[in-house]
Amino acid sequence: MTPNSRKIRFLRRHIPEFACIPGCHDCCGPITASSEEMARLPEIDENQRSTALAAWNCPQLGAQGCQAYSERPLICRLFGTTTRLPCPHGRRPESMIEADIEHQIEAWFASTPHRLL
Repeated sequence: MTPNSRKIRFLRRHIPEFACIPGCHDCCGPITASSEEMARLPEIDENQRSTALAAWNCPQLGAQGCQAYSERPLICRLFGTTTRLPCPHGRRPESMIEADIEHQIEAWFASTPHRLL
């Protein structure tokens, strides 16, 4: 396991979880992800990817919601857990993300190459 993969695993464990509204995908637009995060996602063919991005959707968004929910990138996990990325429906965890973890994620984003999913 690479140091970057270990860091991702650590950060993922420290992002609080909460229940989204079933069927909602209001936070599911085009995102960027690191190569380590992308390697964990189901493969999407270029036609599906292009179609999704043209509609401003995430290529991993399917008819039943996120097809990669358990492996979703850090940016997806942050929605609703920080005041800077609020859930548009007011959902949130009991306790928001700790400031130290949020700063570590920001530093990781700044130091790790990302590309459009």
